[in-house]
Amino acid sequence: MSKRIASKYKINRRLGVNLWGRAKSPVNVREYGPGQHGQRRAKKPSDYGLQLSAKQKLKGYYGNISEKQFRKYYAEASRHKGDTSENLIGILETRLDAVVYRLKFVPTVFSSRQFINHGHVMVNGKRVNIPSYRVREGDVVQVREKSRLIPIVLEAMESPERDVPEYMTVDYKKMQGTFGTVPKLADVPYPVQMEPNLVVEYYSR
Repeated sequence: MSKRIASKYKINRRLGVNLWGRAKSPVNVREYGPGQHGQRRAKKPSDYGLQLSAKQKLKGYYGNISEKQFRKYYAEASRHKGDTSENLIGILETRLDAVVYRLKFVPTVFSSRQFINHGHVMVNGKRVNIPSYRVREGDVVQVREKSRLIPIVLEAMESPERDVPEYMTVDYKKMQGTFGTVPKLADVPYPVQMEPNLVVEYYSR
């Protein structure tokens, strides 16, 4: 579980962006950071500052993944063939909590993590309660039958805030979705610009 469930929107104010594109974000009202010094004029960030900010945005978007876990994902991405930044996005998008969130079974990535922890999700017919579980191409992710009338699930499916991306298909009558292909950065519907290339630069310093 993330340590920031109750105060997740502080990430938005600290980074100055509406990270998940939600109407509830305080950035929509106050673009400056939290605290008594939040309205001070921001200094031009250094290269390191830009890289750090890019890393914090990407980590925060996926539910504030721990630094240890995120560094492991970077190490894995750098070992694979091809562009490390694209590989990193692919790894993050195959996390089960990200997939459940993308399929609109829950309203936030934080609630996705909790939803999975509580045993409400099945992958290929088997219950999985590990949010970091890696989904593969063709896997079917389904809400358990006993969990299909939970209010947050019904509300999330009807929410107009976001759409299911093209690399997944979903059948809300069966409460299940299929993970089609591992996406590239350009395929992922981020509400703010993500710069995984700067994340790679941060870790390769």
